[in-house]
Amino acid sequence: MDRMIVRGGKALAGEVEVSGAKNAALPVMTASLLCEGEHRIRRVPVLADVATMARLLGHMGAEVVRGRGRARTELRIRTPAAPRPEAPYELVKTMRASVLALGPLVARLGRARVSLPGGCAIGARPIDQHLKGLAALGAELRLEHGYVEAVLPRHGPGPAPRLRGAHVPFDVVTVTGTENLLMAAALARGTTVLTNAAREPEVEDLARALRGMGARIEGAGTDVVEIEGVDELRPLDHEVVADRIEAGTLMIAGAATRGNVVLRNVVPAHLEALSQKLREAGATVESFSDGGRDCVRVRGGGRLRSVDLRTHPYPGFPTDMQAQTMVLLCLAQGSAVVEETVFENRFMHVLELTRMGADITVSGRTAVVKGVEALSGAPVMATDLRASASLVLAGLLADGETEVQRVYHLDRGYERLERKLRALGADIRRASAS
Repeated sequence: MDRMIVRGGKALAGEVEVSGAKNAALPVMTASLLCEGEHRIRRVPVLADVATMARLLGHMGAEVVRGRGRARTELRIRTPAAPRPEAPYELVKTMRASVLALGPLVARLGRARVSLPGGCAIGARPIDQHLKGLAALGAELRLEHGYVEAVLPRHGPGPAPRLRGAHVPFDVVTVTGTENLLMAAALARGTTVLTNAAREPEVEDLARALRGMGARIEGAGTDVVEIEGVDELRPLDHEVVADRIEAGTLMIAGAATRGNVVLRNVVPAHLEALSQKLREAGATVESFSDGGRDCVRVRGGGRLRSVDLRTHPYPGFPTDMQAQTMVLLCLAQGSAVVEETVFENRFMHVLELTRMGADITVSGRTAVVKGVEALSGAPVMATDLRASASLVLAGLLADGETEVQRVYHLDRGYERLERKLRALGADIRRASAS
């Protein structure tokens, strides 16, 4: 098991290219199940979760090939005429996004058998809204032996059954639920309306990919999305949107180390909630265009000020940036209240930060962070993806050496993070566990 060795105390400076978003690439990859042929997806990050999704598609009969050299961020997916409609536990257990195969398989083949998902241990993330939506579109569902089985009932001879359009009001905002229903409804008969839909940029990016395949979708990026089903789709040719969470993590690194960092090829609007908090804390955040690509510059000055946070679905402050921003608050002047409203178990990084000298008190879904003068390097253990990133950031700020163990979590969601940080001047290296 690899570990990350970080020595703190350096102000980061320079430019870095932001990768494509994992949380956008994974649903776009599953969209390849919607039609036969060769699909092309560009700006796909080299990550463990992407490799798992490629293996899952391979199990279903697709051929997934990643480019080499400069083309390493391009995937070619050749989808067969009749994919195997099953996602087994062995592949699904480590990655929640595997459940996104459910909608495309039912829509195209009329049946699917998908293991209940796994992923990070950050709290319950049920798929009841996915199932409610598919049932509204006409699928018959049952849960047996840890699997979701979905079929479209056939009533006599004739053409294969298809999903039918319906109104689906989500009881809670669900990103993967919205994505699953977007893909399923793209091939349904009639019109589907999703209300209380997720507004995240990754949902909007999937809708853009589906429209490129010939889907008719309006309202993506708002809480009401309308999908008019079509008879068939054409293969994908899509470039994945920038990873706003990787960008945000690098923004925190620049501000917290009192550095001067430029992020290239980003979407500044997707970063606005974090940018506003950094400005309130005393950092400088500005966007500009260079060579047709949007960029963001972050500069830290003196000691930053504490700011309160409350996570919320997009366009609110992202839960995936809570742990990283808490690291910045550990050294800020004053006290901050951090309220986690999205997941009930997302403060597992707190115990590790307190081992490094942070002053954090947790009560339920609220944490109070009192700024301290310094953090001290220590051996720490990552518990989930974003906690991993927060501990690496803490190592950049701490006196002495920090050893972050179990960084396989980090590799699920960040492409070569240590290389990007090292290019900005960080003293960081990866080492094999002894």
